[in-house]
Order: sequence, then C-alpha cells, then structure tokens
Amino acid sequence: MSKTLPEASLAGWRGMHADELARQYNARGTVADVDRILQDYKDASSPMYELEHVRDIDYGPHPDERLDLFPVHSRPDAPLFVFIHGGYWRALQKEDSVFMAKTFTEQGIAVAVVNYQLSPAASLDQIVSQCRRAVAWLYLNGKKHGVDTRRIVVAGSSAGAHLAAMLMATGWQSALGIPEDAVKCGILVSGLFDLAPVQQTTPNQWLNLDAQGALALSPVHQLPPASAHLFIATAELDTQEFKRQSLEYMNACKAQGCSAQYLEIAGRNHFDIIMDWMNPQAILTQHTLALINLTDTRSLA
Repeated sequence: MSKTLPEASLAGWRGMHADELARQYNARGTVADVDRILQDYKDASSPMYELEHVRDIDYGPHPDERLDLFPVHSRPDAPLFVFIHGGYWRALQKEDSVFMAKTFTEQGIAVAVVNYQLSPAASLDQIVSQCRRAVAWLYLNGKKHGVDTRRIVVAGSSAGAHLAAMLMATGWQSALGIPEDAVKCGILVSGLFDLAPVQQTTPNQWLNLDAQGALALSPVHQLPPASAHLFIATAELDTQEFKRQSLEYMNACKAQGCSAQYLEIAGRNHFDIIMDWMNPQAILTQHTLALINLTDTRSLA
C-alpha cells in the first residue's frame, strides 16, 4: 500500500538531536539480526552462478571494477537489469548480490551486477565514477552479450539506490561516449538521495564528506532527464528519514518532468525487501517488470 508521511516527518532532519539523527540513519538498528539477512544474500546468490553467465568482466582500471553478466539464453535483444548493491558504500560485493538472476532471466531480462571499490579506500566520488564506467561499458559492449542497449534499467538498494540515482543523473554521459538517456528507468529501494544529513552523522566517519561534497553527490540535486521513469520503494520498517528522502526525491523528479511512483512495501525491512525479487509474484518484482516493459522500443517515443 502506498503511504505518505505526516507533515512533521516531512519537515526534515535539521531540528533532530544528534542521537536521533544517528538512529534515523542506522539501518542496521531496524532489524534484530542483520548478519543473518546478509548471509541470506550470499546463500541465495551462490546457486545463481549455475546459470549461464560471464563473470569478472573488467569495466575499468581498478581491480574492484568488475561486473557479472547473466544473459538470456538464445535471446539477442534482452532488456538489461543492472543492480548496484548497498552496504553503506563500505560493505558487500557482487557475489552477494545476484539472487534475482533466475527470476529475471526466466522473464527474458538479462542481469548485470556491479562491483565497486568500497569506502573508505575509495571516496564516494570515485565510487560514483566507477559505477558510471560500468554502465558505459554495458552500453558500449552489451550487444555482444545479447543485450538491447536501448533498454537499460538500473536498480539499487540503500547506498546502492543512491548510486543508481547518480547513474540516472545527467551531465556525465558524454565524457564516456554514451547518450544522456542511456539509462531509461530506475528502481530505487530504501535509498539515500540527500547526503546533507548523512554528512552530519555516523556514515561520514568513513565517507569524509564536507558540505560541498555532500551537495555535489546528492541525487536530489542531480536529477534524471525528463524522459526517465522511476519506481521508488521503501520498506514498512524503514526509518522515517529513509521514507522522507524517498518521497522528497520522487517529488523532485516529478517536478523535473519524470514519471515517478513511490510505494511503501508492507511487512518488509530495510534489508529483506530486495529478497522479494526472488518471487515473481511479489509486489516489488511486479512493479520492476512493469517498469522494464516500459522500455520496449515500441512504447518509447
């Protein structure tokens, strides 16, 4: 069920005590056993490597700049679902993040999962640049792997949703030789779109952002082109700040002219929500498939 936040919540974070701000941005604190869920990611991802795939494709110069690609067997023109993992920019890797591959390849959708260098070894600006190189590589080389490069959709969870939103922003594509609308749609789950409050609390211990850096790397100030379509979701058990950020970003995208929808998904938390992509009937999966269908070239202007 779609929900809206009370007016007091929408007023924002600036009046919060530091302890409350830290609680709002402590996603781990919203679940009883986060390590079990993270292990579920890994356990569910491991069998996916029995599917047809190409592993450890180098898309950039750093050793961590690798991606795994799961094509659709015998299909030369599959849309592409590109997943950017979360982990507050400092945890997880692609091998933990391919659990949706069977669901989507069975629906005729290729899947790519991007690895990137983690914070604090890499700055957030460097991480964003790495993910952009990954999308550029997929656009320029995807046809060799049966991908219709006119139908690239990016998705991400938590910090990965931030990175996916930065992939949808304009202004970087020409330097990498791809069109501004190379990414047609985004599925952004429990994301962070304004880094100003993040810069004021715990994650900045490893991000080391100043106010100017937080502004420059905030998707709410780096919006997609008006042609973009977005599905933005949060979990029922996400904190109010994660929900507020998602609504704020959706409203900014709509003001830009984008098509954007927000949904709060009942019964899910910040971490288990994306496991719903393993269930073809789950509401998150159904909305994802509907968005990917919008990329059909017959329905695009």
